[in-house]
Amino acid sequence: MSLQVGFHLSGTVTEPAMQSEPESVCNVAISFDRCKITSVTCSCGNKDIFYCAHVVALSLYRIRKPDQVKLHLPISETLFQMNRDQLQKFVQYLITVHHTEVLPTAQKLADEILSQNSEINQVHGAPDPTAGASIDDENCWHLDEEQVQEQVKLFLSQGGYHGSGKQLNLLFAKVREMLKMRDSNGARMLTLITEQFMADPRLSLWRQQGTAMTDKYRQLWDELGALWMCIVLNPHCKPEQKASWLKQLKKWNSVDVCPWEDGNHGNELPNLTNALPQAGNANQDSSHRPHRTVFTRAIEACDLHWQDSHLQHIISSDLYTNYCYHDDTENSLFDSRGWPLWHEHVPTACARVDALRSHGYPREALRLAIAIVNTLRRQQQKRMDMFRLQKKELLHKGVTSITNLEGWVGHPLDPIGTLFSSLMEACRVDDEGFHGFPDFSDGFGHCKSLEYQHLSPHKFLEEGESYLTLAVEVALIGLGQQRIMPDGLYAQEKVCRNEEQLISKLQEIELDDTLVKIFRKQAVFLLEAGPYSGLGEIIHRESIPMHTFAKYLFTSLLPHDAELAYKIALRAMRLLVLESTAPTGDMSRPHHIASVVPNRYPRWFTLSHIESQQCELASTMLTAAKGDVRRLETVLESIQKNIHSSSHIFKLAQDAFKIATLMDSLPDITLLKVSLELGLQVMRMTLSTLNWRRREMVRWLVTCATEVGRYRCTAQMGLCMTGSFLKVTSWVKIILRND
Repeated sequence: MSLQVGFHLSGTVTEPAMQSEPESVCNVAISFDRCKITSVTCSCGNKDIFYCAHVVALSLYRIRKPDQVKLHLPISETLFQMNRDQLQKFVQYLITVHHTEVLPTAQKLADEILSQNSEINQVHGAPDPTAGASIDDENCWHLDEEQVQEQVKLFLSQGGYHGSGKQLNLLFAKVREMLKMRDSNGARMLTLITEQFMADPRLSLWRQQGTAMTDKYRQLWDELGALWMCIVLNPHCKPEQKASWLKQLKKWNSVDVCPWEDGNHGNELPNLTNALPQAGNANQDSSHRPHRTVFTRAIEACDLHWQDSHLQHIISSDLYTNYCYHDDTENSLFDSRGWPLWHEHVPTACARVDALRSHGYPREALRLAIAIVNTLRRQQQKRMDMFRLQKKELLHKGVTSITNLEGWVGHPLDPIGTLFSSLMEACRVDDEGFHGFPDFSDGFGHCKSLEYQHLSPHKFLEEGESYLTLAVEVALIGLGQQRIMPDGLYAQEKVCRNEEQLISKLQEIELDDTLVKIFRKQAVFLLEAGPYSGLGEIIHRESIPMHTFAKYLFTSLLPHDAELAYKIALRAMRLLVLESTAPTGDMSRPHHIASVVPNRYPRWFTLSHIESQQCELASTMLTAAKGDVRRLETVLESIQKNIHSSSHIFKLAQDAFKIATLMDSLPDITLLKVSLELGLQVMRMTLSTLNWRRREMVRWLVTCATEVGRYRCTAQMGLCMTGSFLKVTSWVKIILRND
C-alpha cells in the first residue's frame, strides 16, 4: 500500500519470510524535490549509508506503477479547503488516534500559539513537509551524514582487517561516481570521510612512536588527497564553494597529525603551480622547508582557474587550430602543424584532465589529454635535438645532471596514469561493438568483456595514430623519464609499485605493427635523449634505475628488432648508486638542474628490490641469447661489470646452467661457459667478504666444471677441460685456506 501527499511518498513494504526469519512489514517514507530524493526513513533500522532495499522497492513501485499510488495535494492545500469545524475535527481525530505520540507536542504547540509573544507567532504561515522546497532552496540527494561517519569510523577501527580497506575504497569509488553524476553530495560525503580520517586515534599514536602507518592505510590517504584535488578543480564550481573548501583544507592541513605527502619525510618538491626552480634553489636546506601534507596540493590547486582562453578553446572544440602560427619557441601555443599545445607543470595539467573526467566531462578531458601528449612529444624532440648539439661537450665533461625534480611515475597526482587511462577509455570496445566513453555504471553489475581498437576520430592525430598509440606512447615517455629517487621508504616503494602497475596495463595490449613502430621510436629517443632519459648515455648516480622498464621493452622488441632490444637492456643494466665514485653535476648550463640531494650515499630503502630486478633483466637476456656466442659474451661482460651482489650473480650462474642443460636438447656449451665464468666471479667476490652460502657455491662450481669437462671444448670457448678444473681447484684451495 502506498500514498503520495504532495512531495511526500509513504507506503508499507512486505518482505517475504525466509527460512530463519518470519515475514516482516516495513514502513517507508520518502521526500523528493525536483527529481531528487531528499530524505528517507524506514522502520527496518538498516545501518548503512546507501538506501535500504525497502526504500528502493517503494521508489521503483512508484515509477513502474504510478496508477496504483493514490495522489493527493500537499497537506497545506487540503487544510486550506477546510472550515473551522472541519479543522477542529481533523486535529482532534489526529490526536485521538495518535494521542500517546503526539499529545505532548500538540499541547506544547497550543501553548505557543495562544501566547502573543511566542516565536511561532512571529513567523507568517506554517511549515508543510509535503509541499516541497522553495525554488531558491538548494536541492540535493539524501545523504545520511551520521551513517557515513559511523561507517567510516567502523572501517578505520578495524585496522585493516575484515576487508575494511576494500570497503573504504568502495566509498571513495562512490564519491567519484557522485562527482561524475555532478551530485553535490560528492563533496559533502568526502568531507565526512576526511573528518573521520583526521579523527583516527592511530595518527597521534604513530606520530608519538615515530612509526610509519601501514602501506594500505597510506594508499587510502593518497586517494583522499587525489579526490580533494578533483573537488577543488571542478571547472564549474562557484567561488564561494572553493573558498569554503580552501578554509576547511587549511584547517585540516594545520593539524599536527596530518599525514605528510611522502609518508615519512617532508617533501622537497616545488610548488604545484610553478615550473621547475632554478638550480640555485635546489640545494636549499630541507629543514627550512614546510612539510607538504596530503592536502597541500589541493590547497595550491585552489589558486588555479579555467578562465584561460587558450585552455577554454582546447577543451571545448575539436576544430581549434592555427595553421598560420609560426612561433617555434619552447612555450609556443601551437606546434608546426597548427595543433594546440598546453604548457603547464605536467602533474598539474594532468590533474585538470582527472578533474574533467571525474566531474563528467570525458570529451573535454580527452581533448586536453591529447594537447598535453602532443606537448610532451614536442618537448621530447626538442630536448633530443638540444642534446645532440651539445653531446660531445657534455660527454667530455661527464655531465650527470638530473633534469626532473619530480618523477611522473610514482607522483602523488599520477600524471602518466591519468593520461593513459583517459586515452584508453576512448578506445575501448565491448562485446556489443560499443566504443568510446563508458557510462556511469561501469564497474557495477555485469562486466562486459573489453578489448582495445585503434579508433582515431580526433582531428589532432597523425595518419596511422589513434588514442591507443597515444596512450602507449605517453606511458613509454613517462616510464623512460630520468628522475631522482625520492626520499623515504613509502615514496620509493610507490615508485616501484606504480611502475609495475603501468607496465602490467601495457602488457594487456597486444602489439601490432603500428605499436611496434611506437616502441622503436621511443627506444631510439631513450637511447639518444641524454640527461632527459633514464637510458641516456650518462645518468646521475641517484636517478631511478630502469631495470623493470627495460625488461618489458626488451621482451616486447626482441621478436621485431633484436639489436635495439639488446641495446636497451644492456644500457639499463647500470646501477650507479653502488659505484664508489661518480662525477658531479655540471652547473654551467641553465637547462641542467643538479641533484636535489647533497653528494652523499643515498638511503635507498628499495635497493634489494632494485637489485633483484637487475638480476631478472640479466637472466632474461641470458635466456634470449642462448646459442648466440657474441651476445652471450656481451651479456656476461655487462653482468660482471654492473651486478655487485655475489648472491645474485650466483643465481644467474645457476639459471644459465639450467638453461644450458635442458633435457630436451643438447647442452649449450657457450652458455655452460658463461655459467662457469659467473661461478668463478662469485668466488672472486666472496674471497674477501663473508657469505654464508660460500661452501654451497663451491660445491656447485665443481659440479658446473665437471659438466663443462664432459664435452669437448672449442677454440671459441677459451677454456678446456683441464683449464676448467685448474681454475676451480685453485679457488677451492684458496677458500679452504681462508676458512
